[in-house]
Amino acid sequence: MKKYFLLLVVLFGLSSCEEDIKFNNPSFQGLKDNIFWRAVQTKATVQASGVLNIDAYTGNEVVHFVTGNALPNTYILGTGVVNKVSYVKTDLTGVLTYETGLDMGDGQIIVTEYDQVNKTISGNFKFNAKNTDANSLDDATLNFQQGIFYKIPVTAK
Repeated sequence: MKKYFLLLVVLFGLSSCEEDIKFNNPSFQGLKDNIFWRAVQTKATVQASGVLNIDAYTGNEVVHFVTGNALPNTYILGTGVVNKVSYVKTDLTGVLTYETGLDMGDGQIIVTEYDQVNKTISGNFKFNAKNTDANSLDDATLNFQQGIFYKIPVTAK
């Protein structure tokens, strides 16, 4: 009788296990000044010329990427005006903007996959963007590292 009871307890224990799986598709996240940052909404567009735009939003922050193309490649920041990043934070004190551009900031955006069938894009990034307001009391540089964007839906523009 003890064996049947033990078998019943084991079967009940195994059948009551459940697996809660949470997917982060799409996802855009990284370490912003060494603090975890994740977008709550993302979108990507590819223009007819091939230029890629990715926008990642939180309640009051926007990260905006522009690369010269959407194809898998490493796009270097801070060396021209084609590949660039901007970060804008809006709050009660005003608008705070950081950017990369020609001789301003540095970093890279690596597109690892552009799935034209399922219309998604994935990759990783890191950058140092400069504060555009020279008179600002905020930090002069914004650092993003260990950044990942995964399966961001892409629309044609």
